[in-house]
Amino acid sequence: MVLEKLKETLSKTRKLFAPIEQLFAGSQTQAEILDELFELLVLADLGVASSQKIIKDLKEKSKKSHQPDLMPLLKQELIDMLSSERGRASQVFPAVWLLVGINGGGKTTSAAKLAYKYQTEGKKVMLTAADTFRAAAQEQLVLWGKKLNLPVIQGQPGADPASVVYDALQSFKARNYDLLIIDTAGRLHTYAHLMAELEKIKKVISREVPGAPQEVLLVLDSTTGQNAIVQAREFNRFSGLTGVFLTKLDGTARGGSVLAIVEELKLPIKYVGLGETEKDIMEFEPEAFVEALLS
Repeated sequence: MVLEKLKETLSKTRKLFAPIEQLFAGSQTQAEILDELFELLVLADLGVASSQKIIKDLKEKSKKSHQPDLMPLLKQELIDMLSSERGRASQVFPAVWLLVGINGGGKTTSAAKLAYKYQTEGKKVMLTAADTFRAAAQEQLVLWGKKLNLPVIQGQPGADPASVVYDALQSFKARNYDLLIIDTAGRLHTYAHLMAELEKIKKVISREVPGAPQEVLLVLDSTTGQNAIVQAREFNRFSGLTGVFLTKLDGTARGGSVLAIVEELKLPIKYVGLGETEKDIMEFEPEAFVEALLS
């Protein structure tokens, strides 16, 4: 079921990877195949550095194993890359999770998906709309709260986001909830004062709830491809990321950027968004992801 859903979701990305399967089925020499494979991997949005590493490792592994068929070696190489920073989301409760990212990345919908997932697992979940700059963002989260029958803490337009988070934390503790998910304002990673605001929010959280935030998830729009890496690098510098929630995987041919994010940034992909509904969320599984790409 998981594999079939991923195959459907990654249909656009699979079209970019299809020439790889055709390449391996041809009659070229291994050296010729590897040269062409490098170009195909770059086109599939893995990035130059990640593609070079894959080719180098394939050359070494094929010599050691005397494996004439490169496909199993490629699959295992991709799985190993994606597993290098493997990590499940924290299962320590009560917990506070912070979602960060740029505008339009899908933070609010991702917050709703996470809330739904843990609600269905029996957790008492609370949402916080810490985006006080855009009324529409707060309204969207409030609508999700009504749909999922979950409390949403919000502030007045233009209020200090850290103060909104403080109020939410007091309610979270007083009402003995299990999980507080904080949806922050979208911000460009190049705006230092906005990034510093995230640091302020984190300080409030850690002061009010020892050990929190247990997760700081960067919500990344997979359609941005290699630009996602630049975003992640800067957010990690300011926010101390624990992982990535990759969104819009169903609407892009750039699923290869997943490998580049893990390899270059050493950040685990913890969740992927597979559609627009609250149910369209999946914990990231390297084996299933690779099998969906190259089955």
